[in-house]
Formats: sequence, structure tokens, C-alpha cells
Amino acid sequence: MTLYHSPTSPYVRKVMVLAHEAGLLDRIALVPASGTPLDSGTVPLAANPLGKVPVLTRPDGGALYDSRVICRYLDALAGDRFYPQGARQWDCITLEATADGMLDAALEMMYESRLRAEQIRSAEIVEGQWSKISRSIAVLEDRWMAYLAGPLCMGQMALGCALAYIDFRLGARDWRNAAPVLAAWQGGFAARDSMTATTPPG
Repeated sequence: MTLYHSPTSPYVRKVMVLAHEAGLLDRIALVPASGTPLDSGTVPLAANPLGKVPVLTRPDGGALYDSRVICRYLDALAGDRFYPQGARQWDCITLEATADGMLDAALEMMYESRLRAEQIRSAEIVEGQWSKISRSIAVLEDRWMAYLAGPLCMGQMALGCALAYIDFRLGARDWRNAAPVLAAWQGGFAARDSMTATTPPG
């Protein structure tokens, strides 16, 4: 398999964390690729017409894209270990969707400040996106800690990557003050070998 990736992409990091946890690294060749909403850059558009990473090409089939699709595929290769069955599966995929939504909001904030000319940037858009993140963090702190204390799943990996990205790009927002229990969980999760091995440069 070939994974088109950028080491600073939090969606790529999700895939790489799962690959570490599932023992699949030796089956994946890494090819650097990157792009933005304004320029698809080096993303292989024949494999992903949306122009985003990650993209996974398979020797026995077509390309897969969107981190959730790729993670499902890799988990199936690993024996369905990280998407639980039964009632817990719905919590897992809801947690993954929440984490990805937080990432979407964080990236919109970054794009607003980095891709728009200064005179047309919108503070309202930035704060609106941050409100999605802060509401999610409040709900996680209030309702999800028992689940997060349970067996490792893809939802936890997605959340670990999302919170790490928020620290990486939006650290001045200091979400930990409002969510000390979640912050403690994140501190422990960030120490996993899969997380330290995928820490983005810079």
C-alpha cells in the first residue's frame, strides 16, 4: 500500500497512529504530498479528485481517501480491533466524528488567517469555528470521560490527534483550563508510542 501523506496533517496522523497501533507500518510506503483549498499542490488528483491527503492506494484495488475510510480499511486488515462491535461501536464512531469536526473547525481557523488576505479576514468566522471546538471540549469533559477510560478504539485515537493539533496550532487558546480531566487524559494518551512516533515537525 502507498499512503500519500503530509507529516503536519492531523488527518494523516490519525491514519499513522492507527497503523502503529495495528502493526501495519511495514505494509505501507509513504509518499509526501500536500495541498490547500486554494491549490491541490502535490496531491495525486487521479487518486483523490478532492485534492486532499491522506490518500491510500491499494495493490488490489482503487484508491481510498478521507481518513475515516482509510482507518476503517486498515482496521479491517488488522482484524477489526479498533472499531468495537455492539453498542460501543456507536460511541466510537460518534467520538471519531466529533474529533474530526474539531479538526475541521481548527483548520478553518488556520485557513482564515493564512490563506485570506488580511483585509478580508473575518474574526467572526474564526470565533464561530472556535465555539465548535470549545463546545465539543465541554461535552467531552462532562459526558465522555468514562468512555475514554475504556479500551483503546479509533475514536480515542482521533480525539488524541485532534487535541494535539489544537495544541500545535492554537495553543494560545489554552483549552485545558476549562477541561482539566480531559487534559489529564490527553497527557496520558500523548505519551503512547504511536503518538510520540507521529509528532509533527516544528
